[in-house]
Amino acid sequence: MKVLVIGSGGREHALAWKLSKSNLVSEIFVAPGNGGTEIEESIKNIDIDSNDLDGLLDFAEQSSIDLTIVGPEDPLVNGVTDKFQNKGFLCFGPSKDAARLEGSKEFMKDFLLRHDIPTASYKTFTDSKKAISYIKEQGCPIVIKADGLAAGKGVTVASSISQATEAINQSLNSKAFGDAGSKIVIEEYLEGEEASFIVLTDGNVVIPFASSQDHKAKENGDLGPNTGGMGAYSPAPVVTEFVHEKILKEVIYPTVEGLKSEGYDYCGFLYAGVMVDSNQNIKVLEFNCRFGDPETQPIMMRLKTDLAELCLKACKKELSDEDLDWDDRKSLGVVMASGGYPANYEKGNIIEGIPDEAEDIKVFHAGTTYQEGNIKTNGGRVLCVTTLGESVLLAQKKAYDAISNISWKECFYRNDIGYRAIEREEN
Repeated sequence: MKVLVIGSGGREHALAWKLSKSNLVSEIFVAPGNGGTEIEESIKNIDIDSNDLDGLLDFAEQSSIDLTIVGPEDPLVNGVTDKFQNKGFLCFGPSKDAARLEGSKEFMKDFLLRHDIPTASYKTFTDSKKAISYIKEQGCPIVIKADGLAAGKGVTVASSISQATEAINQSLNSKAFGDAGSKIVIEEYLEGEEASFIVLTDGNVVIPFASSQDHKAKENGDLGPNTGGMGAYSPAPVVTEFVHEKILKEVIYPTVEGLKSEGYDYCGFLYAGVMVDSNQNIKVLEFNCRFGDPETQPIMMRLKTDLAELCLKACKKELSDEDLDWDDRKSLGVVMASGGYPANYEKGNIIEGIPDEAEDIKVFHAGTTYQEGNIKTNGGRVLCVTTLGESVLLAQKKAYDAISNISWKECFYRNDIGYRAIEREEN
């Protein structure tokens, strides 16, 4: 069958790469793709923006696409699945209404409250004076989130009233996040360790994927501003068998049932960002209506089950309780970014030293382009160097060994991806 993957990031490269391993798939198109998908032998880039829904649908019709898989959140929130399904095309991703779980923090928090799913206490504001008054009452640390989509950058964990005030003014008054920040959600700060719990669902059956943990902060030790993610590893040791079952019972199943009971059509990946405290209590931090980035890269390295078959079955409402097949090794991905990210950065720098794909290493591209025989930087997060190892420590060593040979002007990366898991291994 012919498959269209929508998106241009590291997640889409990893999904397309995994789909290319399927015997069911004859052709893979990525719109618009990146430099990495451009040089994959079995993948073809299509020059259509991921938010050009009419252009994407026209291409699907002209090329007789059998299955479309949506990578990023924007087209989902804008209704790409509804548009494709109305024309009779199979599209793996939730409806526009269901995608509000990610598209609006307020909608998500209200949904959690309605269905008695554990989450931090919160309040929503559009007025900066009222918001500032509230944080002064509550005290710090406290969390300020832009209500809409802000590419992972609309969250501030404020340790002081002045920092919280700055975040509120930046969002509501300076419009740093545009319409996405015209409303904010202020919520209680939670102590613990965050885990990414991703499932695939057709709206009825739920199939859990391997757990993972990403590193959102820019700097070592989880310090500095929030980013879209600076690296990830799988599995996440904090998700013990007990915590795994707890997340399914208290978060995932009630969410899927809640969506169904409210009439929302949910077929796709469902990602719960969950805080796990020292007593293994859990609370939902966020929902994403698609696979995470950079969690996709290490998870796809470990997945042995045919991804195309799973997505096809989900679209046809033919999922059954299937056990996925995983590589027993650990996987770890380190994001290499452009200097200045998540703020301003240069584009167009030539990248050198990217290693060839091997059984235990794959460099997934995100913000890259292929021009005149060269791979060049074309975004903030540029590459995700992803490896397999018998331990997280060994996977980490392989990743950083590979990174030592990769270079471009003003590239940077964290040096401690996987440190929590490695501490556990050592203890």
